[in-house]
Amino acid sequence: MPLTPGFRRRARESEHDLPPGQYETRDFPVLSAGPTPRVTTDRWSLDLTAESGEQRSWTWQDLMALPQSTPTVDLHCVTRWSKFGTHWTGVDVDVLLDGVETSASYVTVGSYGGYTTNLPLADLRGGRAWIVHTYEGEPLHPEHGGPARLLVPHLYLWKSAKWVRSITLMAHDRPGFWETLGYHDYGDPWREQRYRGD
Repeated sequence: MPLTPGFRRRARESEHDLPPGQYETRDFPVLSAGPTPRVTTDRWSLDLTAESGEQRSWTWQDLMALPQSTPTVDLHCVTRWSKFGTHWTGVDVDVLLDGVETSASYVTVGSYGGYTTNLPLADLRGGRAWIVHTYEGEPLHPEHGGPARLLVPHLYLWKSAKWVRSITLMAHDRPGFWETLGYHDYGDPWREQRYRGD
């Protein structure tokens, strides 16, 4: 039976390797749960709490004074878009964890606005995760998580919490916002781990 063109998915060409089920976009779609928090840099702070109770805290000025990295990374959203070659500036999470005594295996990252997500601590180490504040040379817009967000590009983008407020080191895993609603606990785009059971 012949189909009209609207029933057929348009082929999307990409010069990049796409994870399964993804298409390339050159836009930067905005997808958030709830209203966008408006956090000014004079009110922003980031707290890190180890499972021992040890705490560290950084103001915006503290964050800017730390060594800065400029990662160029690909993004993969669970809603099926991928964006290649994005440029960021921020602080490597290894810098924040330097000297912290911990035997934790997991992390809960919290945001202004109440969002949380969970990750293995190993996925934030080794130069694979950053607290970023600048995107393509400009201050990160609030709709994309500004003034600062977590960036973990090897996992689906919901793991890169916008409006980052806290990092809590934990001995045991604890599902975050989307994970409790049925999303995959880990979220590897190359293994297409979108939902629980994938």
